[in-house]
Amino acid sequence: MAKKQKHRNTKRKWSGNVTAHSNAMDLKKDVFKSGDPKKIAKSLKHSAEESDRRKASPFQSAMSMLNFYINRAGKNLTKKEKEPLEKAKNKLRKLYQRPTQ
Repeated sequence: MAKKQKHRNTKRKWSGNVTAHSNAMDLKKDVFKSGDPKKIAKSLKHSAEESDRRKASPFQSAMSMLNFYINRAGKNLTKKEKEPLEKAKNKLRKLYQRPTQ
């Protein structure tokens, strides 16, 4: 039974590991904990453009990492914590001169 429990805990933490050690780009520490959507978007943009390991465009990589974090951490985020992350999507679109929703 203890083995099963250990496996379950490991399985839950893989998304945190991906966020911290993504092979696509190096993120600034605690970038998603900032309450400022503009700072989050700028940091993701910078990280995506500086990365030489990403496979997609800088915009796609940055947006994917933001969505990944929201989807994986979303159930554990309060409304107050999730709001700047959702707003960061439009800020990121504006930084890349893409249509906002």
